[in-house]
Amino acid sequence: MVRIYLQVAGLLAVMLLVSPFVIYAADFGRDGLRGRLDAPHYLFSANIPANTGMFSHMLLGALITLLVPLQLIRPLRQRLPGVHRWTGRLITLAAAITALGGLAYIALRGTIGGAAMDAGFTLYGALMLLAAVQTYRHARARRIDKHKAWALRLFWLVLGSWLYRVQYGLWYVATDGLWSTPEFTGGFDLVQNFAFYLPYLIGVEIYLRRFSSRETRANLRA
Repeated sequence: MVRIYLQVAGLLAVMLLVSPFVIYAADFGRDGLRGRLDAPHYLFSANIPANTGMFSHMLLGALITLLVPLQLIRPLRQRLPGVHRWTGRLITLAAAITALGGLAYIALRGTIGGAAMDAGFTLYGALMLLAAVQTYRHARARRIDKHKAWALRLFWLVLGSWLYRVQYGLWYVATDGLWSTPEFTGGFDLVQNFAFYLPYLIGVEIYLRRFSSRETRANLRA
């Protein structure tokens, strides 16, 4: 019971921590789609399809960043399964559109950081799209263990945009921007192209394999 309380408290804390980013991303995406940004921004261009992809990515990304922690709260899943299912459908659809929007932007315009950033963010978008599809597909097929595993991967991928900014903020506080440039071509920038999501996915895979091994040993002893 204590473990459940700690899990719920941790997920609610995550929702609180991401809320400033959610508000910013939602406002930015909405204003971008309306063509009403307060000031010129490097993400905005004359390429209308690219703009649509990016600002849809920001707006829907804000939505899923806020909602995805709710899906991991066990008491809500148990007491309100219908809400969990419909929220899950919304999240996986929005995550797929978010990923496609970002991928479309990269394909049509490219990122400010050039080829290295293009590669890192393309992989990120592709993995988010895969996780969204697999989370939904396994839920529909009632393969609950696989659904949970892919949902956990999706959770960390959804938080990636927020983690990217958190890691930059902490780095600048600690080093005053060492190995980072305005063009995102410094050593730290190059690492960040992958570091805001791959280490967390590796952690998920380690956790899943340890959890699976414990279950297997428990079944053999039973």
